[in-house]
Order: sequence, then C-alpha cells, then structure tokens
Amino acid sequence: MAFRFKHAGIAASIAALAVVVGGAWLLSRTTEVQSAKAAQPAANSDVDIAQQAIIVTDKQAGAFKILAAEARTFSVIKKAVGSIDFNQNMLVQVFTPNPGKIVDTFFNVGETVAKGQTLFTIDSPDLLQAESTLLAASGVLELQTRTLTRVRQLLKTGGGAQKDVDQAISDQQTAEGNYKAARDSVRIFGKTDEEIDRIVADRKVDSILIVPSPISGQIVTRNAAPGLYVQPGNAPAPYTLADLSTMWMVANVIETDAPAYRIGQPVAVSVPAYPEDVFRGHVTTLGLNIDPTTHRQLVRSVIDDPAQKLRAGMLAGFSIETGAPKQSVAVPAGAVVREGDGTMTVWVTADRHRFARRSVTVGIAQDGWYQIVDGLKPGELVASSGAIFLSNKFATAVTG
Repeated sequence: MAFRFKHAGIAASIAALAVVVGGAWLLSRTTEVQSAKAAQPAANSDVDIAQQAIIVTDKQAGAFKILAAEARTFSVIKKAVGSIDFNQNMLVQVFTPNPGKIVDTFFNVGETVAKGQTLFTIDSPDLLQAESTLLAASGVLELQTRTLTRVRQLLKTGGGAQKDVDQAISDQQTAEGNYKAARDSVRIFGKTDEEIDRIVADRKVDSILIVPSPISGQIVTRNAAPGLYVQPGNAPAPYTLADLSTMWMVANVIETDAPAYRIGQPVAVSVPAYPEDVFRGHVTTLGLNIDPTTHRQLVRSVIDDPAQKLRAGMLAGFSIETGAPKQSVAVPAGAVVREGDGTMTVWVTADRHRFARRSVTVGIAQDGWYQIVDGLKPGELVASSGAIFLSNKFATAVTG
C-alpha cells in the first residue's frame, strides 16, 4: 500500500514538472512570435495618412508618367443640345399665281431644281381669257389702223372730211392702248414677248400656264398631281423647295447661360450621323423671352452645309465661343481624380517617388486638359498617369 502511494507521488511530481516545462515553452514561443511580428514592417508603411502622401519604389515610379503643370489657353465655350431644321429664310412654298387644273409635274421629292426650271403646268382659264382679250384687241387695232389709212387717203383726194380723220386717229390710238394693255395682261402670266407675238400671229390661244421654280434648291415636299385643281395661296402648296446650302441649328439653352450669348458668335455643330465632321456657322437669333416652364432661351444659328449632309430633325450638339480665351494653369485630364466626396485632387511630387495628395479647383475641361483655377502652380510636377492607382492605394490604407 505504501508502495502505491510512493509511486503516485512520483507521478504527480512528473506531471507537475511537465506542466512547468510546457508553460515555459509556450511562453518562449509566444515571445518569439511577438518578436517576429515586431520585426515585420507595418502594413502600408509606404502610405503616410497624416501627410496624405505615398512613397513608391523605383520600379513603381517607372510606371508613372510625370508632367509639369503648364499654362495653357482655354476657349470660353458654352455647349447645348438642339436639332437641325431647314433655313426657313431659304424655304419657299410654290403656289400657282392663278387658279387652274394641274396638267403636268416635272420633279419629285429630293430632286434638285435650278432657278427658273418648270415645276408644274396648269390649264388656266384666266390665261385663256387674257389671251382671248389680246387677240380681240389685236384685231381691233388692225381694223382701226386700216380705217385711219383709208380716211387719210380720202382726205388727200378730196373725198373725205378732216373730222373723219381726227375720229379715226382717236379710235386708232384707243385701240393701240387696249392692245398694249392686253399684251401686258398676258405678260403677267409669264409669257415672253416672242410667245405673245406668236399668239397674235397664229391667232391661237395657249392656256397652259408654266409655274417656274423661284430659287435653286431641292424639293422638300410635293403635293402636286395631274388633274388637281389649285388656287393661289391655298394650302398645301403644290411644291416646297429649300436651299440646303445652309441649315438652322435650333437649341434651347439654360436660363443662367442666356446672358453669355450674342448674335454673330461662331458656332461649331456636331451630329451623331457624322461624328468626325464639324459644321460651322454663327448665331443669328436670340429668343426675347425665357420659357416659364423649362426656363430656357431659344438660340438659333445658321450653319453652312455645302455638302448637304444635314437633315431636318437631326439631333445635334453645338459649342459657342462666348468670351475671350483665358490662360490658366493646366494639367492633363488623367492627372485629376474625382474623389468619393466629390473633391478633385492631383498627386504632386518633387522627387518622383513621394507623391502628396492635393485638392484643386478645376474649371474648363478642353482637348484632354483641365483648367486648374486654384491649388496648383505652373511647373509643379504631377502624376499624369497612375493618379487613380495612388488614390485607390491611399483610400485602402485609410479604410484598412
């Protein structure tokens, strides 16, 4: 029994010794781990949150493009969206000058017409009446001329009286006046003197009235058809023509921009159909009121389109130089980062390894450059590429 207790004490001593040795080992291991952690560099040790700076390695620095902020000239430009329309000052509705029935039509929509070319012809009762009056006046004049010749011959031979000659002269002059008036009436219908002479010589009326094009342009709409009875001014017009060498760009600009626009300002217009083309023109009309619903003002420009590419109804955007060019400090667009809180920042460096984040105030964005209104001086070096990488790295360090 005593033997068993003796061995139990020895076992307890061994167990206690094992606990002591294990504890010592565990304490030693913990110390080693803590020492190892202390020996490791702190995470993001290349990011100085307090100074808002990042230090990059030589390898990383080689991947950045560094440029100096420089002075550049920025055009003061306003932009807006609108639509293309026909130049209404060069849009002509062609009506018949007299009522009648259309006999022939000669052009369709989209075809080009030269000034003076015949668009359509009508059978005009008014022209028929005017030509009939002309023939009657011609016959009366011819008769009165023969009568005057005859009474003059009788007076010379003593077989007539002077009063008969005087009466014949008066009648002949009246007939001559009526004839000239009749010719003028026919001439109003567009007949030339040669055509009138032929009507008188042939004693044959021609009631076909020719309606010519008043301008050179293209047929925009056509409502004319043979057999259709038309009257002056009655809509729709048989033909509508437009001179497409110029078009209108019509836009409604925001109320706050309205004071910047002036008549005569140069305009650059682009349309989705021709993304590589820029159409030039100038402002011709400014609306006299602001729309109370949209709070916008009408701005209309005449745009040159010698190749006739533009079409009425096209969506278009325009840029208008509204002021004198401004010279300011500028950096490439890739150097500016819009942060999550909306601020605009650049990363400035003096040695190409340490980059400091700096808030700036930007102005005009133009041709791949940002105007820097405040926060940067000419000559200061900025990361023109990799700026987003630096901002992301800094944000990760702050939130990590």
